[in-house]
Amino acid sequence: MIIKGKVHKLGKDINTDDIIAAKYLDSQDPEFLGSRCMENIDSQFFKKVKKGDIIVAGENFGCGSSREHAPVAIKGCGISLVIAASFARIFFRNAINIGLPIIELAQAEEIRDGVVIVADLAKGVINDKTKNKIYYTKSFPPFLEKIIKKGGLINWIRDKNNKVR
Repeated sequence: MIIKGKVHKLGKDINTDDIIAAKYLDSQDPEFLGSRCMENIDSQFFKKVKKGDIIVAGENFGCGSSREHAPVAIKGCGISLVIAASFARIFFRNAINIGLPIIELAQAEEIRDGVVIVADLAKGVINDKTKNKIYYTKSFPPFLEKIIKKGGLINWIRDKNNKVR
């Protein structure tokens, strides 16, 4: 899976309340949640994002509560990939469950806001097209890639069950 997009750079310790405020948790609508994504950090964030863009952040991305609303909001605003130095464990799992690809990259702080990057998840290669610099990370496991391509764990299970029948 290859993903190309413009980077929206965030800092470290971005928590789930930063990603989507608790006052919006009564909605499950990805488009609505996406329109409120990161508003505690930048009220215009969702207006700056174009479909396919990429978030790059520091350590401990997605810390805080275990709400699935956070990755839903990110995906709902058009982000196609999140790259961070590290992720909170429950956010990592929730992102995969809803079909949002995420990659850990120790050198995430080197990637600048506004640059275009191309990430080859299967090979674990991230190419900063602006600086013409290559970063290497763990390849995305094929099993998780299948879940992402189906749009999340529930869709993957449904597809698998339909094939068994």
